[in-house]
Amino acid sequence: MNNKPLDTLIIGGGMITNDQLLPSIYHLQRLGVVGEITICALNSAPLQALADNAELRAAFPGQKFTALPALTTPPDKMFPDLFKDALAKLRPHQAVVVAVPDWFHYPIILEALRHEQHVLSVKPLVLEYQQDVAIEHLALEKGLFVGVEYHKRFDRRALQAKRFYAEGRFGKFIMGEAKLHEPYYYRHSNFQNWFTCDKTDPFTYVGCHYVDLVYFITGLKPVAVSVDGVRGKFPNGKEAFLWSSGRVRYENGALLTVTDGLGYPDDAAGSNDQGMIMYCEGQNRSGMIHHDDHERGIRYAFLEPSGAARYRYVSPDYFRLVPWEGDGAKPVGYGYDSVAASLQTMQRIEATCDNLAARQKIIREIDAAGIIATPANSFINELVVEAARQSILADGALVKIHYGKNPHVEKTNG
Repeated sequence: MNNKPLDTLIIGGGMITNDQLLPSIYHLQRLGVVGEITICALNSAPLQALADNAELRAAFPGQKFTALPALTTPPDKMFPDLFKDALAKLRPHQAVVVAVPDWFHYPIILEALRHEQHVLSVKPLVLEYQQDVAIEHLALEKGLFVGVEYHKRFDRRALQAKRFYAEGRFGKFIMGEAKLHEPYYYRHSNFQNWFTCDKTDPFTYVGCHYVDLVYFITGLKPVAVSVDGVRGKFPNGKEAFLWSSGRVRYENGALLTVTDGLGYPDDAAGSNDQGMIMYCEGQNRSGMIHHDDHERGIRYAFLEPSGAARYRYVSPDYFRLVPWEGDGAKPVGYGYDSVAASLQTMQRIEATCDNLAARQKIIREIDAAGIIATPANSFINELVVEAARQSILADGALVKIHYGKNPHVEKTNG
């Protein structure tokens, strides 16, 4: 087996690249999975912030990335099509990580596939079901892997719940509640330039994590969605859905309520508020799955504020940089595991497959296993997101999801 490192192009230099993607990819570079790293952004400002990040420099001494545009470029100069040049220069069968706002995913992923590149995209993959199908078919036709970074699938508690549910130990899911409220300071970040009513909303952006997780655990398909939002304005005056409340009905009649927002108090102990409870029914008994993702048993009181508060709930499970036996620090948690799984899969395909049929066989096996999210095994998310966007823009109208030969969504008149 010839495990050559894959040169990796990250498209997008924002928060998720800083907090999860780049440190994960730096560590994978140490392990021989990743070769050269390039990060392409709209302008040089976020790239300079990444290069200046003291925590990353201490954790990954001597490791660097190539910035596009160059760090010496004036930060007010924009390069909306620079990613196309970067893709054109990348050798075939390398890795492209897409970390841009949701509605840019589709054209960028197609461009990457046309340039014969494997792809890892942040969630949701795309905003319409037919776009998911187009990506799935093109990738399989070319023998290229496409992964979706639904990292909650790699939480050990979710993996355990999936196994126990399949064994029938909970019964059948029937009623649930989920929430994911991000901190208020997001309103002062670059979110205010793109998180607008016409583009996205909290249910689409973060609520999709729990929609995917319920499907991941149970295999139940959503059949109807209703999402209502509360509008507000960012500091720059742009209007956004700052809060949302959604309800998802499943094929067995089960209901999941999902509340989301950009408003968890910055001064509160946790950096966000998230979790899920699922009630299940069995023979003359009921079962329950309860994940408190807000408080995982660790509380610190710092001398100086960590974020906006001195007293913090600290989750060691999603993503942390910790001491290890090598230089600097290493990433741990299901955020790292998710990124590593996709990039290691790309490397495995390149190392073991010498023809298209072999590539397609591995891709179909990954789809069927259902652990790493792919266009084929997470398509229900695109149907839910498409339905949710129609619903929230119509003040909470019910939108049905149809399956069969031509899956699609349909807004009702009621």
